[in-house]
Amino acid sequence: MPARRTWRKTRPGAPPAYYRIEAAGLDWLRVPAGPPVPEVLTVAADRIVLQRVSTLAPTAAGCEDFGRRLALLHQHPASFGCAPAGVQQSSGYIADLPLPFGRWDDFGTFYAEARVAPYVRVLADGGGLGGSSAATFEALIDALSDPSSGVSGPGEPASRIHGDLWSGNVLWGADPDNGQVTGWLIDPAAHGGHRETDLAMLALFGLPGLDHVLAGYDQVAPLAPGWRSRTALHQVHPLLVHAVLFGGGYLARARSAAVAALRAV
Repeated sequence: MPARRTWRKTRPGAPPAYYRIEAAGLDWLRVPAGPPVPEVLTVAADRIVLQRVSTLAPTAAGCEDFGRRLALLHQHPASFGCAPAGVQQSSGYIADLPLPFGRWDDFGTFYAEARVAPYVRVLADGGGLGGSSAATFEALIDALSDPSSGVSGPGEPASRIHGDLWSGNVLWGADPDNGQVTGWLIDPAAHGGHRETDLAMLALFGLPGLDHVLAGYDQVAPLAPGWRSRTALHQVHPLLVHAVLFGGGYLARARSAAVAALRAV
């Protein structure tokens, strides 16, 4: 019997529970009829070993199938900000940055307090946040904390979300059950959040076949009216993360997204 193909990620000196939180996130996202997720074979403080996914070219049908599966994943309940099952830490990770966990009653307050404000503070403490940018983010935080502002859109229950669903974290491969092309989820920053966040991340760096993904998603769980106008809102957090990690033009893009989110209402 041929040896099983695996994918090994290692990082000496990784933050506490770094790979264990990743493993828990993958397990939490593995739901019946949802997107396939690589099996976790080994996890330790400095490494994780996963089932290797043999990649294929995406197809229109495969993109629609992934959209339907993602919608089914998002129908699994959660609480805003909650950690994957079995995780006791107060934060996970998005790339190398802490990702706060907790429990919030509504999306707006959660997004303001746990996904915008912490990264704005890091940028301000580092001296890279000018007065006008700081004022824009403060205005967004205030609006998100006020349900009457309408910035966060109509109320929805929290969903299990991938949390870092840019195009590089979707691998196109064979469905383990029927061999058809679909999208696999890898490298999550899984938590309880808003389903529009995952879709906004797919749009941020350009997922191939995104229109087909959205068509498949709509077949299962149509999005709330005005969701396209809220895409910029859900992109503020990942752009702030990139601004902290890489600098460059990401802060300007995050500010532009915040302005667009405020203007959308």
